[in-house]
Amino acid sequence: MAALTHTFVVAMPMMSMPVLFKEISEDLDLSLVQIGTVWSMIPLAGMFVVLLGGLLGDRFGVKRTLSTICFLAGLAGALRGLSDNFTSLAVTMFLFGLLNASTPINVHKVAGIWFPGRRLGLANGILSLGMGLGFTVGAMISATILSPLLGGWRNVLFLYGAVSIGISVLWLLTRSEPSRVESPTGYVSTVPFRRALSRVVRIRGVWLLGLILLGRMACSTGMIGYLPLYLREIGWTAASADGALAASNSASMMVAIPMVLLSDRLGSRKVVLFGAMLVTAISVALLSVVGGAMLWVLVIMANITRDGFMAVIITMITEKEGVGAMYAGTALGLAMTFSRVGGIVSPPLGNSLAGINLGLPFIFWAGWAAASLFGFYFVKETVQKQR
Repeated sequence: MAALTHTFVVAMPMMSMPVLFKEISEDLDLSLVQIGTVWSMIPLAGMFVVLLGGLLGDRFGVKRTLSTICFLAGLAGALRGLSDNFTSLAVTMFLFGLLNASTPINVHKVAGIWFPGRRLGLANGILSLGMGLGFTVGAMISATILSPLLGGWRNVLFLYGAVSIGISVLWLLTRSEPSRVESPTGYVSTVPFRRALSRVVRIRGVWLLGLILLGRMACSTGMIGYLPLYLREIGWTAASADGALAASNSASMMVAIPMVLLSDRLGSRKVVLFGAMLVTAISVALLSVVGGAMLWVLVIMANITRDGFMAVIITMITEKEGVGAMYAGTALGLAMTFSRVGGIVSPPLGNSLAGINLGLPFIFWAGWAAASLFGFYFVKETVQKQR
C-alpha cells in the first residue's frame, strides 16, 4: 500500500510535468525560465511543510496522516489542470507541492514501524521501487499516450488527481499501526510535536545527511525537469525524449533494492551513497558534451542511482542513534527540508544558463552533486556488516 502511494500519489503526478512541459508551454506561452520556475515550485513548497508532515505523522499516526494528505494532494494536483497562465500554474504547483512533499516522509515511516532492524533497508528499497515505477510510467505515458487519449494535458492532471483521492480512501480501509511497536531504539508510539522536534534537532547526523540531500536534490531536480526539453531541442522526437527519461527511471527502479542489499552486505551505507553520488556527478556533467548513441547511456547513468540513493539514505537517517521509528517522521522531515533548498534554486538558475549554451545547465547541476561528496567525510556509519 505504501509503495503504491509512492507510485500513484507522488511519482506519476510529479513526473508527468517534465514530459508535458512542451505542450503546456505552447498552450500557456511560457519561456524556458518560467518552466524552470514552475518546476521549482514543488521543492519550494516542500521546504515549508516537509518537516510539519513528519511531525504530523509522529503525532497522529501514519494511517490518518496519509489518508488526509493523499486526499488533499489529489485535489491540489487536479487544480493544476485549471491553470490558464504562468502565475496560476505556479500557484497550483506550489499547492500541489505542499502535499506532495509530505507524503514520502510518512510512507517511509511505515517501513520504520512495521519493518524495524535488519528488514528496514529492504523495506525502504521496496518503497523506493514504487517511486521508481511511478517515475517510469509517468514519464512514459503522460505525454505520448494519456494526453492524446484524454484530450490534452489538463485532463491528464485531472485523472491523476482522481487516482490520488482513490488511494486516500484505501488508506482509510487499511489496518491501523500498532500503538506500541518494538524498534532498535525501544518502543515507539505517537509523540508530541515539541518532544519530537527538540529530540531530532540535536542529532548532528540528521543535519549532515540533510545537506548531502540538498546537493543531490539540486542536481536531480534540475536535470530531470530540463532533460526532455533539451533532447527535443537537439532534434530528438517527443517519443524518443520521453522514452529516454522513462528508460532512466526504469533503470533506477531496478537498481533500488540491489543498492540497499549491497549496503547491508558491505556493512557500509556511506560507501554505497558516495559511489552513487560520484556516478551521478560524472554522468550529468558528460551530458553537456556527449551526443549520439552514447547520450542514451549517459541519460540512464545520470539517473540510475536515484531511487537506490534515496532508499539507502532514508534508511541511514532512520538508523541514526536517537531516531528510530518513533522519531523517523520528524528526522526525515528535517533532512528533506534541506534537500528542498537545492530543488528550489537549481531549476531556474540552471535553465537560465541554456541561453549561453544548451549543455551548460548540466555542468551547473553536476557541480552540486560533486560538492556534496565532501559531506560523507563527516557522516558516521550506521550499519554493521551482515553475515
